[in-house]
Order: sequence, then structure tokens, then C-alpha cells
Amino acid sequence: METIKKVIVQTLLRRVDDDYGMAEKYYSLLSTVNDLKLTTREIQLIAFTAVNGNISYSSIREEFCKKFNSTSPTINNMISKLKKVKVLVKDGTKVKVNPLILLNFKDNIKLEIKVEHNE
Repeated sequence: METIKKVIVQTLLRRVDDDYGMAEKYYSLLSTVNDLKLTTREIQLIAFTAVNGNISYSSIREEFCKKFNSTSPTINNMISKLKKVKVLVKDGTKVKVNPLILLNFKDNIKLEIKVEHNE
């Protein structure tokens, strides 16, 4: 006889102040759910890149460095790692967030996370 598992539904509401805050929460959740083990700084870079469209121009990189007290070589190292795990992708001459995980952070976002047992 087949055992029926119950589904647990939990609703959480989190308010954020701006597009960047929304992006940072979203990519932090993606990292956790997918066991990517991204650092806080890497999540900040992904969120910043998503909101700004890319991380290729020196002016955008300088802005990131000022905002997060970082350096250009650190950005390069993070980009290299994030491209390997396909979170960031090269689009022509620009490094952007993979379109599969890019959202419009000006909108409200509702996420549904489904975790199933493998049996």
C-alpha cells in the first residue's frame, strides 16, 4: 500500500528596502537551496550585477569596490568562480547573471521551494 506524504506549506513575508536588497535575498536563497556554498561577498556581487545589468565596465566595478570595500582582483577571482558554476555568464563582451536565474527586482517576488524525498 502506498504511503501518502503530507505537504507542508509555509508562507514567509520579507520586506526589503530596494532592488539590491531583494536581489541579495533571492540569490542567498538560491545558494542555500542549491548547496552552492557562495560567500556573502559573492552573493553581493551577483545581486549587484543583476541590478546593474553587468559587471564588465570599469565604472560599475569601481562602484562595487566602493560600496563593498573590495578590490578589482577580488572581483576577477569571484567572476572566475561564478562563471565555473554558471551563475555568471559571458554575453559578448559583458559578464552578466545567467538569464535562467535573473529576475526583475523592481517587481514583488513570490518563491515556491519544493523539497522532495528521494525514495
